[in-house]
Amino acid sequence: MFLGLSLAAWFVVLVALVVFVLQICTKLPSDFVFLGGMGLLLLSGVIPASSVLGSFSSSTVVLIGVLFVVICGLVHTGFLQWIVRYCLGSPKTYRKTLARLMFPVAILSSFLNNTAVVALFIGVVRLWAKKLNIAPSKLLIPLSYASGMGGICTLLGSAPNLLISSFYTKETGVVLSIFTPTLVGLFCLVVGVLSVIALSHLLPDRQSPEDALQGTSDYTIELMVPTMSSLVGLTVKEAGLDKVDGGHLIEIIRADREVVTAVDDEEFIFGGDRLIFSGDVEKILLLRDKHQLVNATHHIFSLDEVEGNRKLRMVTVGYKSSFIGSCMCDTTFEEDNNLVLVAIAREGGVMKGSPREVEINAGDTLLLECSRHFRVDRYSKYNLLEMDDTSFYKPDMRTLYSSLIMIAMVVVSSLGYLTLLQAAFIAAFAMLACRFCTIDQARESIDWSMLMIFAGSISLGTAIQETGIAEALSQGILALCEGNALVALAGICLVATFITEVASNTATAAIFFPVAYQTAVNLNVNPLTFCIGLMVAVSSSFATPLGSPTHMMVYGPGGYRFGDFVRIGIPLNLIIWIANLFIVLLLFPL
Repeated sequence: MFLGLSLAAWFVVLVALVVFVLQICTKLPSDFVFLGGMGLLLLSGVIPASSVLGSFSSSTVVLIGVLFVVICGLVHTGFLQWIVRYCLGSPKTYRKTLARLMFPVAILSSFLNNTAVVALFIGVVRLWAKKLNIAPSKLLIPLSYASGMGGICTLLGSAPNLLISSFYTKETGVVLSIFTPTLVGLFCLVVGVLSVIALSHLLPDRQSPEDALQGTSDYTIELMVPTMSSLVGLTVKEAGLDKVDGGHLIEIIRADREVVTAVDDEEFIFGGDRLIFSGDVEKILLLRDKHQLVNATHHIFSLDEVEGNRKLRMVTVGYKSSFIGSCMCDTTFEEDNNLVLVAIAREGGVMKGSPREVEINAGDTLLLECSRHFRVDRYSKYNLLEMDDTSFYKPDMRTLYSSLIMIAMVVVSSLGYLTLLQAAFIAAFAMLACRFCTIDQARESIDWSMLMIFAGSISLGTAIQETGIAEALSQGILALCEGNALVALAGICLVATFITEVASNTATAAIFFPVAYQTAVNLNVNPLTFCIGLMVAVSSSFATPLGSPTHMMVYGPGGYRFGDFVRIGIPLNLIIWIANLFIVLLLFPL
């Protein structure tokens, strides 16, 4: 024993610290980190192998996987698009615009995966902002915040809610209703929305990457090959156009309108070819005299005019991307996927120089010319976030039927006729049986990474409970707060809120639940008070773009800087913390 903890307990503490540090300081995928943590717990034997491996078969892990299928059916029948069509409208003032945006997003996020909701709304909000003559940066942070606030309102709204409720059921035998946290969540939601409106002057007015990239003539140049040029008949490499100072050749448009994209070094050059280069326009202009080229009479390369089977797509680089710190020219991503990096936008401006030689940062927006069949979600190891597909499924009668399935699932489970897991299985089967989504679409919709993180979090939380760490930390908290339950609750919620700014909220919930529950037991107060307070705390991360995947989704499209989140997020964290304590103590007295 050392400081009241066994060697097994100290090993679990070390594993938990390693998991947190690797998440914060490295680009390793979170699921890989949690799998490694589970492996260490399994090999060490500090808790039974059945406890570690049993997390994979946890009813909560299975439930989350099944809910992905239900959500897939809603998405593929146009449910989200239907909501967007009828909810936004044309508000007269900026404050009304914020309310009109945040409340529907929050309600949707109470029942659906918040990343799916935000992914759809990003494109819609950009168009809506242009219509209302508002900078997208004034709306995208509120969009992300609303999705997080809405997730607090039901057990379905966020993975931490389900995790905490499963731990609570395991300890007490009491099954929480879907709507147990609803009144608390709604109160915090209203306070949060009103606070964002009151603090809206802190939201930045930034140029969006879409606006920065719209003027293609600013970062591309088109040069013509004269019929009598000495380059005619040479390959791109032989002509010295494969390596151009300040840029690179992204496309050739033939005189017969044939378009050559992802230009190979062995591609031949013909008279009348239009060569399109991307990068530093001033440097590329030096090619004219050196290679006997002439300026094109007019610029035809644009975001809207690309060959039929190709398209220009903007994606944002997530903070776990393997691209961060490297240049595109150091990877085989373009060659492997038959695409071309046209430009990079950062903080609302286009990066100068050859985009292939720019060191990529988290939050950068990449403009890719790619096949129309290119799917960003198939390249999760690069952690690229989609920003421009907004109209893939149109609402029809199937929208109504899929909505009724979702509503029936919620009602039947909340009334106690079936467990939530049973109702979710029936709803998922109905979505597939009615062909609201295909089996392949359902399979692809499941976020296996999230399930791995969830299973790892359960294992870590179990280890903290069973090795006595929770009891020891609880005693330490009791000593610090001198047995005052309110101070203990406030301290746990405050620390949990700021831990989630840099680490997974699911992991934070798993680590803090045993401590919060044990503290309540030792104080002889209502454990549910601490559990509900913790649900709100771990989902209230507004101060950094790392606090939520949805923050990173809007980071690039909004042209934001890191400090933009800090400026409005810290006051909002503190406001929600106070609101949380007030309403939890009112509805779930100690």
